[in-house]
Amino acid sequence: MNRLYRTFLLLLVTLPSILHAQVGDHRNDLSVGFNGGYTMSNVGFSPNVPQSQLGGFTAGATIRYTCEKYFKSICAIVAEVNLTQMGWKESITDQDNNPVINAFSNEAEQYQRQLTYIQVPLMARLGWGRERKGFQAFFQLGPQLGFFLNDKVTTNFEYDNRNISDRVGVQQYAYQDTIEIQNKFDYGIAVGLGLEFSRPKLGHFLLEGRYYYGLGNVFKNTKSDPFGKSNNNCLMVKLTYLFDIMRTKNGKIK
Repeated sequence: MNRLYRTFLLLLVTLPSILHAQVGDHRNDLSVGFNGGYTMSNVGFSPNVPQSQLGGFTAGATIRYTCEKYFKSICAIVAEVNLTQMGWKESITDQDNNPVINAFSNEAEQYQRQLTYIQVPLMARLGWGRERKGFQAFFQLGPQLGFFLNDKVTTNFEYDNRNISDRVGVQQYAYQDTIEIQNKFDYGIAVGLGLEFSRPKLGHFLLEGRYYYGLGNVFKNTKSDPFGKSNNNCLMVKLTYLFDIMRTKNGKIK
């Protein structure tokens, strides 16, 4: 995975020179704006911790530079700075897959931990369709960096009062509930697919589905640590608005 990550970084660094060497229609378009959306996330623990998706939000600023149209593909680089919520929501069940009832509260035990990050994705983008007026489909892919800010735990039981007898597997010890976030720096790969609608003087409106796969770990993963892997996974639906601050002067661009 680290080799794949380095390959994407190299691609993004060399993309402008590669595109300049191609025979295509030059573009010099710069657009900026803002984005927001809904996230559904979990953490890939090993050993596995049963989970459901944890909901959250993402919001931030977007900048896009379009450099060329090569055949029918519109080539661009997209960068964002986002405030994003990720984390995990545990499914605490017994060996029959029934909810574990806490002896003190007589309620099904619940635990979730929301992690807030500053995320900086940098993606190469390909689009197909209209640039100035109409619809354009797009695909984008690239590395993403994350910087942990804080976390928030929501639970309905005290750790020392958890129902150990009915829990199974790693949920009996629930190390993930007590360990502080140890790795403040996160990194991985982001991939998105979406549709853009553009209108002169109004700007660009984008709807995107995006997936982030973390290559780093939330917790340490040495032989003495309880988890060999604890990477972030996040699926998000995003809306973005962009307006042009620099645009290619070419009457043939549609």
